[in-house]
Amino acid sequence: MDQRIINLFDEYTHVPLKRDVFLSRLAKLTGSMTAALAVLSTLEVNYAQAQTVAGQDDRIITERVTYPGSDTTMKGYLARPKANGKYGSVVVIHENRGLNPHIEDVTRRLALAGFLAMAPDALSAAGGTPTDETQMRELFGKLDAEKTKQNFLKGLDYLKSRPDSNGKLGCVGFCWGGAMANQLAVNYPDLKAAVPFYGRQPEVADVPKIKATVQLHYGGMDERINAGIPAYEEALKKANVPYQLYVYEGAQHAFHNDTAGPRYNEAAAKLAWGRTIALFKEKLG
Repeated sequence: MDQRIINLFDEYTHVPLKRDVFLSRLAKLTGSMTAALAVLSTLEVNYAQAQTVAGQDDRIITERVTYPGSDTTMKGYLARPKANGKYGSVVVIHENRGLNPHIEDVTRRLALAGFLAMAPDALSAAGGTPTDETQMRELFGKLDAEKTKQNFLKGLDYLKSRPDSNGKLGCVGFCWGGAMANQLAVNYPDLKAAVPFYGRQPEVADVPKIKATVQLHYGGMDERINAGIPAYEEALKKANVPYQLYVYEGAQHAFHNDTAGPRYNEAAAKLAWGRTIALFKEKLG
């Protein structure tokens, strides 16, 4: 697909552009509004492809949970191995698409790999992630950054307090959630491992606060996010923060999301996920 189209879609989903402005610009690139709508249907997420681990898989246990947030009751989706025990614990942080079927599937993948995993819903105060795309975008635009960060920090506290947790904590986040994963690394000294996928980097001045091992995954074509890599890496080196940094050449923003149409890159996604699981096994086991 024309890289200009993918870049425009990235701008639409992250700035964001108003839908009519986006479609007008897309029509100019594709030649007509009909063609623009056809291209858009391939770019938008398709949750019919979201399930790689069945919700009823008899190797794991899943449940809907709640925990106290900063000023609301937070909702979350939790998965763990079926056998009773104490497990390394991971907070899964969704994209700016909320707690959706894809993120629930990612949470189940972690359970299958042997972890206690929970995906909080950043839109809990609004009743949870809506299915309507326009409403969801509006709600994300109204989130209070500090309260939202505290809600995810409290999610780590909740996991640590559970009897099925071994007390060793990690996090993994994607896009918006990648930026949040970086913030948890800065603000949660007990965190053992943080894995941001194509997430906005923290302020350089905050990097010395990081005590976790950080594993960073970026798509080579993601110029918007990748612009922050050099300063972040330099700060990590200066602060002696243990880190691993991977850039997947030819991969787009959202390359791990297998519901994201042409932006999904199977080879990069599998490689990055394997590295993620290996780090969690090393640090949270």
